[in-house]
Amino acid sequence: MDKPRVAFIHDYLVQYGGAEKTLEIMSDIFPEAEIFTGIYKPALLSEKLNSKKIISPGTSLLSKWPKYFTFLMPLYFENFDLRNYDLIISSGNAWAKGVLTKPTQLHISYVHTPPRFLYKYSVESTNRNNWYYKPFVSFIDTSLRVWDYISAQRPDFLLTNSHETSKRIQKFYRREAAVIYPPVDVEAKSAAELDNLRAPFYLAAGRLAAYKNFDLIIQAFNLLGLQLEIIGTGKEEAKLKKMAKDNIKFLGQASDDVKFQKMNECLGFIFPVEEEDFGIVPIEAMSQGKPVLAHRSGGVLESVRDGIDGMFFDKVTLEDFVSKMKEFDDNIKKGVYNSNSIKDHVQKYSVSRFKKEFEAFVANKWNQFLSEQK
Repeated sequence: MDKPRVAFIHDYLVQYGGAEKTLEIMSDIFPEAEIFTGIYKPALLSEKLNSKKIISPGTSLLSKWPKYFTFLMPLYFENFDLRNYDLIISSGNAWAKGVLTKPTQLHISYVHTPPRFLYKYSVESTNRNNWYYKPFVSFIDTSLRVWDYISAQRPDFLLTNSHETSKRIQKFYRREAAVIYPPVDVEAKSAAELDNLRAPFYLAAGRLAAYKNFDLIIQAFNLLGLQLEIIGTGKEEAKLKKMAKDNIKFLGQASDDVKFQKMNECLGFIFPVEEEDFGIVPIEAMSQGKPVLAHRSGGVLESVRDGIDGMFFDKVTLEDFVSKMKEFDDNIKKGVYNSNSIKDHVQKYSVSRFKKEFEAFVANKWNQFLSEQK
């Protein structure tokens, strides 16, 4: 395709999670592109992502205290100066899609999810539920939902990470979004030797936040006495450690090498999150041939084949989870799940596949755009 001048827009660069890894892979396709973002914290990102040209407000009030100035974010993103670019690719769940473009520019937006906090999905912060916040939050959220709908009409084309999220986009924005699954490192190799007979354990990983339901699995493993190891840190860490008995081990923040080593060694992976937009970590575990026990909701329904790659629990209750965990453990002991079949299944989420599909989509829309401009 003719080489356009490209700019990426991303909500915040304050962690190195799935959305940021997706942005990193996208930007590999357009290595000369600049990245605009609301908040930039280089210490929390990869060296590769930091090597890109990143434009952010620096020392503004928005970057210092974003949660207190959320209502100003639309104005900030609408004021990005994008006049010198032909192709705008936005990425995020809240603000990036709302940038202002001209008819002579093509805007493609990869929406990871409509903002969870605006549409009553569980979020990490619990302060929004405090009585003294609620009157302000209710007023601001109503205004932001109006802006969110309007801003979602601005991109020429929408992409998203799962059919689950595509349904949300249709529900809240009345727009179609093509699905391109995000890139997952399914080809990662662990240096560890399989050693399940010596130290059998189950693994969970993620931010230790209230909505992630780690308290549920800790209560269950306390009762069952099975070995559990947990990768991750977060606001709930101290509370969860107090709950846990000796059969539960907290590994803290782990490198990718350690994470994949543990995934390689474990008996199975536990994913108790409700309504997850996509769910990269379970796929990483499956890339090591390990079955997954997950809540029956969200994007994980697209990646885990019930009875083949693992199984689901239906209710976020101790009774239901313990019952399904016993069944899951029994299935593993019986050899119900085939490691090679699980590994083969998740190859469709590879980085190379994402690059190919994303580049083809952008090229098609860009060529279509050029023909319409003539």
